[in-house]
Parts: sequence; C-alpha cells; structure tokens
Amino acid sequence: MANGSGTGRLTAPGVVLGGMLLVLILVSIWLFMSDRFWFPPLASEHGGAVDRVFVAVLIATGIAFIAVQGLLAWFVVRYGESGEERASYWHDNPKAEALLIGVTAVTLTVLVFMGQRVWADIYFADRPEDALLVEVTGQQFQWQIRYTGPDGEFGTTFDPDHIDGVVNFIGLDRADPAGADDILTAGALHVVRGQPVRAILRSTDVIHAFHIPQLRVKQDAVPGLGIEIWFTPTVVGEYEIACAELCGLNHFAMRGFLTVHEDQAGLDQWLEEQLAFQ
Repeated sequence: MANGSGTGRLTAPGVVLGGMLLVLILVSIWLFMSDRFWFPPLASEHGGAVDRVFVAVLIATGIAFIAVQGLLAWFVVRYGESGEERASYWHDNPKAEALLIGVTAVTLTVLVFMGQRVWADIYFADRPEDALLVEVTGQQFQWQIRYTGPDGEFGTTFDPDHIDGVVNFIGLDRADPAGADDILTAGALHVVRGQPVRAILRSTDVIHAFHIPQLRVKQDAVPGLGIEIWFTPTVVGEYEIACAELCGLNHFAMRGFLTVHEDQAGLDQWLEEQLAFQ
C-alpha cells in the first residue's frame, strides 16, 4: 500500500527491478571510488579548488541518488500488487515537506557558497603580477593567438583592409608601430611553467568556449567582448585547446595546442622563431 501499512507481497518483476536498481547503485559507487572516467591529470594552480567543489557536489548528489533509488527499490520489491489492497491517499504532509525543503536548501546553499568562493578567487582576485599577456581570438573554425612582441603592446586590429582570412583574420595592422612586432599563431599557445598567463578572449563571429581540461580552464569567448582570464600552469607538456561550445558544422576541427615550457629560455626561443618567420 502507498502508506506502507499493508502486508504486500514479493513479485518476480518487483524483485528483478529492485535488483537492477541495486546494481545501478553499486556500479555508480564503484565508478566514483575507482576514479575511472575521471578528470585528466591536473596541471594548474587553481585546478585543485575546482576539483574539490566538483567532488563535494558529486558526493551530495550521490547521497541523494542512493537514498532515492534505494527507497524505490525497496517499495518495488516489498509492496507488489496483490489484487486486494487499495492505495491510500492524503493531500499533504507538512512535516515531511518542511524537512525535505530544509535539507535541500541547506545543502544547495553550502554548495553555492563553496563554488562562489572558488569563482571569486579565480575571476575576481587581483591580476597576477609579471603575467604573460596573450590575446586569444576564436573564429569558425580556428583559434588565433597573439603575443605583444618585445614592445609589450598590442597593435590595432580588425582593420578590414588587413583581414586575409588565412593568417591574419583579426585584421592586424602591421603599419601600426605597436603592432609591427606582434606575433600571430594559428592555435599555438606557448607559456612557461609557474608563470601566470593573462588571456584576453575574443570572438569574430559566434560564441566559442576556450577550454583546456587539464588546467581546468573554460571560458566563453563572446563577439564584441574582451573577456580576461588568468591561470598558472604547473606541469610541462602539451595540452589540447578545445572549443567547448557548438559553433558550427566544423566545430570538431576547432582545436589548438598549449605548450608549457620548463623555463623562460624555451619560450623566448620559440617567440624569436615566430617573429622571424612573420
């Protein structure tokens, strides 16, 4: 019965469905404890805080999932149809509703404040000193990375007369003294381990999303806006830069690569090679 006062009976379909729910619970717990299909290895300073919030959310929702599915399995197995009992009905249960709403509100409030604190530390903290400044512009279907060059200043961009659609789709004006030494690359971002990176994200057409999973970096690039983010890589290596926003038919091809050098000398050598090439 709906109020649990009847004797009920076990039925084969009920036992099978209850067993399936139990297996679902056990598999879910195993996947969580075994770290399979988890995040890629962490490679940034702020990523640890992001992972901790994710784990807290997963634990809270996991407890709710196990409780709900466990109760569902119990009622399916315990109260099978006998053909004689009738379901009870009551309009409401204020105490049960108040308890459920209260527990849910407290849990969500704690999780929101945890996430807000991490968000503020990443996006609203003071800009890191001695950071490498780069500009990342998304266009269907490519990332273009721009460095300031030796003068430390960006030149004028989005001049229609200088857009070629291949190498310079941001319309960089090389006649501008500040832009004469700017370095443009097609999807190649090179940085130094332990040095903060300030990236100004732009888009020339639709919304793109600058995403580096290993660094826990993900931020939309919106047309008409220059959105600034910063991060500090901690592990030397090469990482894929993906677009995490469905931006068109060739969205799958919009990818670049982040290379983290061990020291400044490696980055300087690469920048000199790019400047000479351009």
